[in-house]
Amino acid sequence: QVQLEESGGGLVQAGGSLRLSCAASGSVFSRKTMGWFRQAPEKQRELVATITTGGNAIYVDSVKGRFTISRDNAKNTVYLQMNTLKPEDTAVYYCNAVIMSVTGFTPMYRHWGQGTQVTVSS
Repeated sequence: QVQLEESGGGLVQAGGSLRLSCAASGSVFSRKTMGWFRQAPEKQRELVATITTGGNAIYVDSVKGRFTISRDNAKNTVYLQMNTLKPEDTAVYYCNAVIMSVTGFTPMYRHWGQGTQVTVSS
């Protein structure tokens, strides 16, 4: 059963920080690359960062140097530390396992958690 539970979002002023968490069921998390996605109003969901089981991370250019993805394999949890937040980071953030396809990383599961809302005020 796919279980993904995101938490840690909130309202923060520009320049502030938040730390998101995503608890996943073992079958979802174990031995899989995990990713954080976000979806802003009236925009498509986009991949923000990925992390392999060994800890290798990749970021979309817009968050490089500001966001850090990490994981705790013992807790089946992936984190997203977000610093120097900007209003354009406002979105609902989701996590999912990811797989590599011809078009890049894509979500592995069709099921998504409820997401966590991040709102950055200017």
